[in-house]
Amino acid sequence: MKTYFRQIFLLIPLFLLTSCFDILDKINVKADGSGEYSLILNASKSKTRLASISKMETINGKKVPKKAEIESKINEAARIFKTTPGISNVKTSMDFDNYIIKLSCNFRKIENINAGLEQLKAKNILGKMIPTKIYSQNLAAKSFTRNKINTFKSDYDKLSSADKEVFNGAKYTSIMQFENTIKSQSNTAYQIAPNKKALKLDGSILDFILQKKQTQNNIILQ
Repeated sequence: MKTYFRQIFLLIPLFLLTSCFDILDKINVKADGSGEYSLILNASKSKTRLASISKMETINGKKVPKKAEIESKINEAARIFKTTPGISNVKTSMDFDNYIIKLSCNFRKIENINAGLEQLKAKNILGKMIPTKIYSQNLAAKSFTRNKINTFKSDYDKLSSADKEVFNGAKYTSIMQFENTIKSQSNTAYQIAPNKKALKLDGSILDFILQKKQTQNNIILQ
């Protein structure tokens, strides 16, 4: 089971050694369905501790990944995304002083992101149980959907207390921005921006693992 949760975060192995990290998942969708996707992994609040850990070989029985290993994984993910049809302008940045990693790209349609994630899974960059059919859009119906994902609660419950601590203090934020105005949404846990062109959902990663918060949302655009 420890291996399972490590698979979830194969792109951020060093972050698993601290519970204080944030994940920002952001999309910006134009009226024609194209847009930009970015994923930011931020452990700057733990940078002092991570700087010390990075000098070790192991901690709590776990191998400490080196900078070169992390760079290799991120660069491999970028190469795979670049070969996915519909995805372009793939960029990565790695700030090892503040422990912030970013992957961004443009897409012709949001389903291209699903395909890119599926390719990462096929190449073992993402764990096999990670959801990849995250988004869907129907331009004719002016609808955009953040699809439902499976719960990880049963897997989490089987973890040791030490492994559960990894998720204490970890945060997840989803931001969806649209060129068109939002007419309605099915999940009111998302905060809607005053201009009605953006939605935000955030909470502890445990909120989502334990299904206290749901990411699923069906959005109707004007």
